[in-house]
Amino acid sequence: MLLKEFMPSAQSLLIFEVAARHLNFTAAARELGSTQSAVSQQMRGLEQQLDLPLFKRIYRGVALTDSGQQLYEAVESGFLQITNCLTKLQQTPVRQYINVETDFAFAAFWLLPRLSSFRKRHPEIEVRIVTSQTQPDYTAQQNDISIVFAKGKPSKYRSHLLAIGHVFPVCSSALLAQHGAIDSPQQLASLPLLKLADAAGNGWLNWRGFFNHLSSSPTHPLLNQVVPSEPVLTFNNYTLLVQAAIAGQGVGIGWGTLVDDLLDNGMLVALKSFSIVSDWDYYLVETNTENVLPARQHFVDWLVSSV
Repeated sequence: MLLKEFMPSAQSLLIFEVAARHLNFTAAARELGSTQSAVSQQMRGLEQQLDLPLFKRIYRGVALTDSGQQLYEAVESGFLQITNCLTKLQQTPVRQYINVETDFAFAAFWLLPRLSSFRKRHPEIEVRIVTSQTQPDYTAQQNDISIVFAKGKPSKYRSHLLAIGHVFPVCSSALLAQHGAIDSPQQLASLPLLKLADAAGNGWLNWRGFFNHLSSSPTHPLLNQVVPSEPVLTFNNYTLLVQAAIAGQGVGIGWGTLVDDLLDNGMLVALKSFSIVSDWDYYLVETNTENVLPARQHFVDWLVSSV
């Protein structure tokens, strides 16, 4: 026999618990907001369904049979467990989470080193980081926030400018000491260069693009004659390129927002006399905004105030 066919309804068990506790159908009806006859009828139906006598009708009340006493103890224990469970669940704060999409570089060099400050401020919010080097899909329902590298402010979505694309060569202090002061674009072009492959994504400058941008500066009028040397290493991931620069393997193109911490702690040195401003910047884009999420707004406020 299937359990659902054998088990009485939850309503009839609830009425039985009240009636068995009071040992009086009239008192049970008063607690349940019902009538004595309705409670009596429910209990007769329960006895017929179980084919067991549960109550002995006595003067001015009822008494439990042995079967009724055993059922009462089981039902009382079951309802108590349910009550305790519901109380615990209601007292436990609801865990909130948000999905934050960004690229590997921003996640590794900017977001992760600072995320502990957000977690201290909002320990109830779980941040789930989704990394990708492809262009974000703003229609994806699973993402609440996208931190994107884009040329111009993304349209049709609420967005905030996070960082302007200040770009300059970076290398280790050991490599700079080995080659001496770099005073001219020709010297820079002759150094061992670290290249980011085109497959890393749109907007990331290669060295030819960097020198083309630099040629528009009035401080380097002969720059159009400079041809960069062939890169000594090529990467499809910006984080690996930065690690190679830290290790003294060559000179990489540094993006200010991403490498500022590495400059501050001396792991990298910036050749800022060759700085340019890229057309590509980092933006915070709020996606899936039809769902009102306090957690998302907390993260947006923190992120905008932190850059």
